[in-house]
Amino acid sequence: MNVILHLGLGSFHRAHQAVYLQALHDRGDRRWELAGGHIRADMPETIAALQAQGGAYTLETISPHNEHAYQRISSIRRVVGYTPDLAGLVAIAVQPATKIISFTVTEAGYYLDAKNRLNFDTFADLRADLAALRGGALADGTRSWTIYGALTALLRARKAAGAGQVTLLNCDNLRHNGERSRSGLLQYIAQLGDAELRAWVEANTTSPNSMVDRITPRPTRAVRERVKAATGIDDPAAVMGESFIQWVIEDDFIAGRPAWESAGAEMVTSVQAHEEAKVRLLNATHSCIAWAGTLVGYTYIHEGTLDPAIRQMAHDYVTNDVMPVLRPSPIDLAAYRDVVLKRFGNAAIADTNQRVAMDGFSKIPGFIAPTIRERLARGDPIDSAAMLPALFLAYLRMWHQGGITYAYLDQAMNPVAAHAMCDAADPMAVFCADALLWGPLTGDARLVQALRGASARVERFVEQHRA
Repeated sequence: MNVILHLGLGSFHRAHQAVYLQALHDRGDRRWELAGGHIRADMPETIAALQAQGGAYTLETISPHNEHAYQRISSIRRVVGYTPDLAGLVAIAVQPATKIISFTVTEAGYYLDAKNRLNFDTFADLRADLAALRGGALADGTRSWTIYGALTALLRARKAAGAGQVTLLNCDNLRHNGERSRSGLLQYIAQLGDAELRAWVEANTTSPNSMVDRITPRPTRAVRERVKAATGIDDPAAVMGESFIQWVIEDDFIAGRPAWESAGAEMVTSVQAHEEAKVRLLNATHSCIAWAGTLVGYTYIHEGTLDPAIRQMAHDYVTNDVMPVLRPSPIDLAAYRDVVLKRFGNAAIADTNQRVAMDGFSKIPGFIAPTIRERLARGDPIDSAAMLPALFLAYLRMWHQGGITYAYLDQAMNPVAAHAMCDAADPMAVFCADALLWGPLTGDARLVQALRGASARVERFVEQHRA
């Protein structure tokens, strides 16, 4: 039996990658199984529930027409509890049968700047992992590992065990995720000073790019209650997602892979067109709706999507600024835009602004700045795209004033610097001068002018909704 070791058994993995493997199992192809656990001490109740259920759980899917379906997922066969030394994950990583190590991390969890460099001076988490790995004592009391620290620990052990080649599969929203996560990992190992491990990783691993898509809100008590009513199973690890699902994967696996194409995944030579469409049309629009919705008091994504003014902002951003820079494309971008907005308007999903609004300091440079940069390079206006960062700055100032009713989480944000930005005499000037957000556009007069105009439109939008 071949094994995929997945780092991060959160809702998205269990509603996406595990579902594709389940489809193969249902077809009689059981040559691969999943094992997994966390590299952080989070979700202990869910991990315990999965362990008690042998890795199985119930998936609820909901269509835009409010059609509910229930499926028992059993493709995860081993669930490892978190320990600071990652011993359970290491034990699986060193097995020759483990052919793929996959992972799901938020954009901010990669710690990469606009030039794909790791900044060890800024992020204490990176330095803490390096200290633990240099000391050879993984059980250093840390309650959280970065993806680079965890992968380095697993791969170092695998190399020492002579367990052979392994594919590193990124399953999240980072643009060019395989290439960039690999670059970050190699930088990390170089900083560690382990030249032999770096050479081994370069020779014995590949890192395919991939594009993943399925809206998967954090499960609430209501999900568990609906699952029990529909199936008779009281499942504390139940998860919910929309009926739409997509996975596009670069076919670059050094040690074999499941026949995912038989389960509906698209195996391709390049994911770039799909990735750019998804990141710029879907992810950026999602954030736009979450930030705008929060500003006017909405709780859920569908509320903002169904608000004519917010929907128009999202529509204009895609139509006026994104689609022109992505063409020519093998994808019908207008149809994709319309499908995305229809999905976001699904009230039955009850996806929260809190979940989608997080990590703005990573989403601006990753999802939005590329479109602005390409439009300006062509000499084109950016009025529609400028609305998104203007919304985020207004949202950030609302957070600064204590006006957001939920906790805002942002791994890439320096809270002290963010509060200082909002306290500045000219917050917009400071915002546009932030190199982590804007890279080569930092301080660009065209950017500043466009965002000032957009900020005035955001203020009018908020005033009109509160009138």
